[in-house]
Amino acid sequence: MPIKRREFLTTFGLATLATQIPALTAQGKPSSNTILKPLRLQMGDTVGLIAPAGIVDAKDIEAAKKSFLQLGLKVKQGKHILDRYGYLAGRDADRADDVNSMFSDRSIKAIIPMRGGWGCNRILPLLNYSLIRSHPKILIGYSDITTLLLAINARSRLITFHGPVATSTWNEFTVDYFKRILFNGEAVTMQNSNGGEVRVGIIAPGKARGKLIGGNLSVLTAMVGSPYLPSWNKSILFVEEIGEDVYRVDRMLTQLKTAGILHQIAGFIFGQCTNCSLGDEPSFTLIQVLQDHILPLGIPAWYGSMIGHIKDKFTLPIGVEVEIDANMGTIQMLEAAVSVEK
Repeated sequence: MPIKRREFLTTFGLATLATQIPALTAQGKPSSNTILKPLRLQMGDTVGLIAPAGIVDAKDIEAAKKSFLQLGLKVKQGKHILDRYGYLAGRDADRADDVNSMFSDRSIKAIIPMRGGWGCNRILPLLNYSLIRSHPKILIGYSDITTLLLAINARSRLITFHGPVATSTWNEFTVDYFKRILFNGEAVTMQNSNGGEVRVGIIAPGKARGKLIGGNLSVLTAMVGSPYLPSWNKSILFVEEIGEDVYRVDRMLTQLKTAGILHQIAGFIFGQCTNCSLGDEPSFTLIQVLQDHILPLGIPAWYGSMIGHIKDKFTLPIGVEVEIDANMGTIQMLEAAVSVEK
């Protein structure tokens, strides 16, 4: 009886090595389980602007064009970018079509949503994940764009990026991380600026390694139970929020815990909770809530990282291996997030 391949590898002590080699198809291409890195940006490249969520004004598009021109980039608008359908930037099918079309358009090197709001969750079943995987390119954004970042990472196995949208403040801090990670292909260490007003606070000390996953907390929790989330096993989870009372943050973290997510992660980062309040009733502080949920996990964790609805923000690669240091409040990329090959 012929020896099976796995038995052969085990017999010769090579099973562990085999798991470290990226799986290939018969044609020598990466298998569907291999994580893909998009091609890096270069001066003169064209970025595609879309509105997959909330309504966009023409003046915002013009302002965004100026920002990208200063970065040495050209701009191409999505066909439905100025559509309106209630509080959404067009009907679900049309907004999904703009996403699919931008990925299939070979002239586009990166896709940058104009803004968040609400609506991306509605178009997830309409996205062509096979097409997206066959045309890997940079997708970056935050807030409601969290939905697209996580779903495409999970279903298309593509590195995506939590960072500025087109209407963000493209200041020196934000642009620096954007360029170093997406243009230069650097494996950077992210740390709050020494001269900034934002300070980090340790929840639990220590270092941890894992795949970086996360985004807006309310958007992420709205996806729990769907088939559009990545694996949480030994991951580093980061979240941020805006305009929520502390009890709601408590409720959402409780949902992640009861869903079995928090018990799988290796490290935790809470970014900014912009305009979050204690509410009118007697309340815990945000720090107390974070300690209640995270300390029992026994993992490195901190709060105050420059992630979220703030002017100065990191560009965070979703799906890349990182090492975090809760004592220093740092996120160290262990590999580049983009490919430099043509």
